[in-house]
Amino acid sequence: MYQRRKFEFFEEKLAGRCTIPEEVREKKIECCSSGRGKVVIGCNDGSVNLLDRGLKFSYGFQAHSSTVSFLQQLKQRNFLVTVGEDVQIPPQQTMCLKVFDLDKIEPEGSSATSPECIGILRIFTNQFPEAKITSFLVLEEAPPILLIAIGLDNGNIYCIKGDIARERINRFKLQVDISDKNQSSITGLGFRVDGQALQLFAVTPDSVSLFSLQSQPPKGQTLDHIGCGVNGVTMSDRSELIIGRPEAVYFYEVDGRGPCWAFEGEKKLVGWFRGYLLCVIADQRNGKNTFNIYDLKNRLIAHSLVVKDVSHMVCEWGSIILIMDDQSALCIGEKDMESKLDMLFKKNLYTIAINLVQSQQADAAATAEVLRKYGDHLYSKQDYDEAMAQYIHTIGHLEPSYVIQKFLDAQRIYNLTNYLENLHEKGLASKDHTTLLLNCYTKLKDVEKLNVFIKNEDSAGEHKFDVETAIRVCRAANYHEHAMYVARRERKHEWYLKILLEDLGRYDEALQYIASLEPSQAGVTIKEYGKILIAHKPRETIDILMKLCTEDGESLKKRSSNRTYLSMLPSPVDFLNIFIHHPQSLMEFFEKYTNKVKDSPAQVEINNTLLELYLSNDLNFPSMSQVGNGRSNSFVERSEATLMSAESNTKVSFEDRLERQEKGLRLLKSAWPSELENPLYDVDLVIILCEMNAFREGLMYLYEKMKLYKEVIACYMQTHDHDGLIACCKRLSDSGKGGDPSLWADLLKYFGELGEDCSKEVKEVLTYIERDDILPPIIVIQTLSRNPCLTLSVIKDYIARKLEQESKMIEEDRQAIEKYQEDTVAMRREIEDLRTNARIFQLSKCTACTFTLDLPAVHFMCMHSFHQRCLGDNEKECPECAPDYRKVLEMKRSLEQNKDQDQFFQQVKSSKDGFSVIAQYFGKGIISKTSHEPPKATTTVSENPSSTNDFQ
Repeated sequence: MYQRRKFEFFEEKLAGRCTIPEEVREKKIECCSSGRGKVVIGCNDGSVNLLDRGLKFSYGFQAHSSTVSFLQQLKQRNFLVTVGEDVQIPPQQTMCLKVFDLDKIEPEGSSATSPECIGILRIFTNQFPEAKITSFLVLEEAPPILLIAIGLDNGNIYCIKGDIARERINRFKLQVDISDKNQSSITGLGFRVDGQALQLFAVTPDSVSLFSLQSQPPKGQTLDHIGCGVNGVTMSDRSELIIGRPEAVYFYEVDGRGPCWAFEGEKKLVGWFRGYLLCVIADQRNGKNTFNIYDLKNRLIAHSLVVKDVSHMVCEWGSIILIMDDQSALCIGEKDMESKLDMLFKKNLYTIAINLVQSQQADAAATAEVLRKYGDHLYSKQDYDEAMAQYIHTIGHLEPSYVIQKFLDAQRIYNLTNYLENLHEKGLASKDHTTLLLNCYTKLKDVEKLNVFIKNEDSAGEHKFDVETAIRVCRAANYHEHAMYVARRERKHEWYLKILLEDLGRYDEALQYIASLEPSQAGVTIKEYGKILIAHKPRETIDILMKLCTEDGESLKKRSSNRTYLSMLPSPVDFLNIFIHHPQSLMEFFEKYTNKVKDSPAQVEINNTLLELYLSNDLNFPSMSQVGNGRSNSFVERSEATLMSAESNTKVSFEDRLERQEKGLRLLKSAWPSELENPLYDVDLVIILCEMNAFREGLMYLYEKMKLYKEVIACYMQTHDHDGLIACCKRLSDSGKGGDPSLWADLLKYFGELGEDCSKEVKEVLTYIERDDILPPIIVIQTLSRNPCLTLSVIKDYIARKLEQESKMIEEDRQAIEKYQEDTVAMRREIEDLRTNARIFQLSKCTACTFTLDLPAVHFMCMHSFHQRCLGDNEKECPECAPDYRKVLEMKRSLEQNKDQDQFFQQVKSSKDGFSVIAQYFGKGIISKTSHEPPKATTTVSENPSSTNDFQ
């Protein structure tokens, strides 16, 4: 097997330059070790030499006085442990163990350097008698503890454990069971550490033993009764013992012999390197030595080379170093993975290439690339099934489109389906992959697989494909039930309803599904598909909308106010768009809602919409009788039938219009109760609607509520409704009830410009004008003179009454003037008398307290007299007359400072005779431009002739 599978996965490194340095070549090499970037060589003269990369000499030092038999470079610490002969009492020599710290270099003279020896230990003592050392091994435990095993030719193993530098050590001895004293030497040792368990393998020429060192005393057992010679023992990286015998190589675990590999020939050297088994085998037939590197996992020879006699083999710097008996050296290194794979690809050995990358734990991308090439190779040989098996292993690393393009042929649809299934199984499929897989199922008509794919879920209960893509593809292929299953499972309500309504026409089922949804989700779906539902199932749709917008929610009502609860529900206004072609249904919906909900936050918008529906002249909506139970084969046919039924009902009966206008008028009145300043609708919008649709009753109601009385009578004037016009003026002209008396003037002007005989109406209007004295007679005559159809007889009685009334007023004014003139003359005389003559005060009682007047007394020009004590501190003005005069002064001052102007204008406006109010203010001197200063406390009030002071 291995003869047929030889490969050159290794190559010689440093060709021609890998030689033992001159400093070492003159000596005999007794032992070798490697580690921490160095190769350490022990020689027969007791020296130790350290070589750097490329076997370049670094330095050397004298470790022992004689031969260095064994040495080992430690891995964790830069320590070197040696065993050699030293002279203690000449000429006696003894075997010593030394520990050198290679990080501490001590200069010796001017040119040589030597590491510090931190510990020296005699191997043989009285309790541990001397024997020939045949094997040596050091195990690094927790620093600074070392465990050293020394194998002897008598079957004993001396163990030293502890800190050698501080001479804190423990010695113990192990004994291998010996059947033949001639075959009792220890040829190999190996430590196995498994957690807390520490075990030691010991090999003799005819046995393999195992000692458990964690128990005290250590227990030993014989694993096998065959062994091997010196240099035929090594340890694998999995802590397996490996021994090389002429017939085979054996592996041992703690429980005994393991696998056996039959490599013929004497195994002169056995080693392990990065998972490879190294063997130097002597061929008895031609006397040559062959160095083989075995890849046991892949059952191949990674490298084979004929070599000279090899004395030592070490591994360092990622290479295998062979030192020959003639002190020549050979450095062999592993080729990179790419080179090895190229070699295999050229020979089409793809299976070995795959095993190789997997055994060497290459990254997944490298493995996928090998699988891709293998798949391409199989595809070129038209082995599509096996090729697809390889491509499936590349999922996650190879672009799926690379594989899909190769299998788009209809004959390979089964392979493509298999690949897409695995792609979805690993959760790496895109929307396009889902589409392609479902199309494969539908083309194959494989309903069973389609069911499995649609209903398959991962551990988290989720589908392994793009849900919307699956729904869309199944729907396009008329697999509606599958599409609905996915949509319902994944709560894709829009897709579920779209299939029910547009593809299957199952309106009742769609309504039931919407009713089962959460309110928020139901609202979204109604907005999306409400147009279709209203067209076919208007009553049922309205019922769902009512439930959605007026859900009882008792628990929620208990925790919050009714208005707060209503604000959390969907607003009916949000669903206006679904009634775009069905105003009658919209009107029914809003009427039901307003009857049930009285204080909706959207009440204004609802009322506006209802008024627009009520007041419109033409209300177009499809006849419900036209929507029968028969279903068309397509949604388009059903939509066309609906439109045809709408066109056949474009005219609404006159009775229906009157009924709607009555509803509109009732809504206008009910939505503007007397306690509200503003109505629950947009007044400006409703006025426009009333004007557009010639709804006079609503228009007049709004004008009257807005106190636009002139616009109210204008409506009557437009229709020439004289009786209604006069009745309206009677109702709206009463100023005591907030009316406007000036309406009669507008009414008179209307009749004056009418151009027809309206004597009866004019006489009635003149009655109210005369009663409220709204217009002067001259204005009345001028206004009515514009109507050629009116005669003087219409106003004859009115003019006669007004002339008689004016005559009486003139006479009354003349008499008042004469009286005021007489009073003025009398006042002037009194003033003159006050200026020129003395005033005699004859009052005998005090005006304030009415007791007999006695001295001291104060007399005022207004003929009031007071006790001085009754006046208090105010002796300069009459307490009786001063308040009235002060009041006049305050009114005058306030008017000058613009404080009482509103009151003045209000009186002028509310009075029947505004001129009399103005004359009254002039008479009081309030509007006079002359300013009067208030009387000073120390002077006589000269401005008021009725007040002065005198002392008696």
